[in-house]
Amino acid sequence: VSPVFIKARNILNVIRLASILGIVSVGQTFVILGGGIDLSVASVMALMSILSANMMEGQNELVLPISLFCLSIATLIGLGNGLLVARVKIPPFIATLGMLLIVQGFRFIYSGGMPKGSISENLRFLGRDLFLKIPVATWLCVLIGVIAWIILNSTTLGRSVYAVGGNRNCAYFSGIKVERVQITTYVISSFWAGFAGLLLTGWIGLADNWLGQGYELDSIAAVVIGGSVLTGGKGSVWGSLAGSLMLAILYNLVILLGLDVEMQRIVKGLVIVSAVALYRRLSMR
Repeated sequence: VSPVFIKARNILNVIRLASILGIVSVGQTFVILGGGIDLSVASVMALMSILSANMMEGQNELVLPISLFCLSIATLIGLGNGLLVARVKIPPFIATLGMLLIVQGFRFIYSGGMPKGSISENLRFLGRDLFLKIPVATWLCVLIGVIAWIILNSTTLGRSVYAVGGNRNCAYFSGIKVERVQITTYVISSFWAGFAGLLLTGWIGLADNWLGQGYELDSIAAVVIGGSVLTGGKGSVWGSLAGSLMLAILYNLVILLGLDVEMQRIVKGLVIVSAVALYRRLSMR
């Protein structure tokens, strides 16, 4: 449809975008498979951007310690989500929406509404540069996908996630620590959202209070397009990664065709509805 699409630079941008969204979607897959949903991922990504830029101040030697600190904060946010859902029994939608607002408020208080600091070259390398002519972010996304696939298909935790999402009561009476599994899925989701936030920060090269805006819905859309069921218990990591690539291609095509950015929302809505309708029809058969 557009000859610009097949140019190397555009293809790399699509793959890079799909990779960062894919990392968020991997974490979202764990939550959705367990019967939950995580709306706080985009807010976590933006927090990583503000914290990393402000604390690194462009110094390469601080990349590792500050990144680990940022990821520990993301992990604590996921733990908070998990405790609200599993222990306090707040519906996932409400719990993670509340966490989104809490993190957003903290982010603006911390930055004073004006992000400060600069991004180090090492972090830029992870988000922007290539290795063997393929974006570093893509290599990392594939590695994370393999790790997640192994966890979900070859470990007790993975089987427990499917069991809890498929039938929570049955899983409980089978001896599975349901609350522990639920908490773990939210921790995983927030951790990978934080990691994706660092990569996206390295890609754009600056701190942004609204970094990753829309990724909460995009990650859910990618998981659904990939074949996962929002009620839990069915889906796969590779499906979610394929869904992320599909969305990245569609968004890129909308831009290349010169259509309004708002068209992305229409495309996203049509794709989600079509995918759910198709899977529903196939499951009925």
